[in-house]
Amino acid sequence: MPQIIIRGIQPEEVCKVSQKLIDKLTQAVECPRDYFEIECISSVKVTNGIIEQPYPFVEVAWFDRGQKLQDEVAKTITEVLMEGLGIESMDLAFKVYEKEKYYENGEHF
Repeated sequence: MPQIIIRGIQPEEVCKVSQKLIDKLTQAVECPRDYFEIECISSVKVTNGIIEQPYPFVEVAWFDRGQKLQDEVAKTITEVLMEGLGIESMDLAFKVYEKEKYYENGEHF
């Protein structure tokens, strides 16, 4: 945790910037590299019967770390993806888990 879920960007493209992204995020969030997980979800956009490239969308699932850090993480992810991959526009959202409702191996945090 945090889990970074990416749609609309090919996994091979994400691999090109993944190390830089995690380098920057470990500094910002102050947690070990192995706490981060990047998951690329394959998605298909269909518009008027035509398959198109989906709009880039990133979801960050994590425990609340405050608005200031959330803003910094959003900016970092956006900059690394846009600058590193030439993406012109993208969206990003946060899913915040409550510790008492999040379980690992049957035990809540």
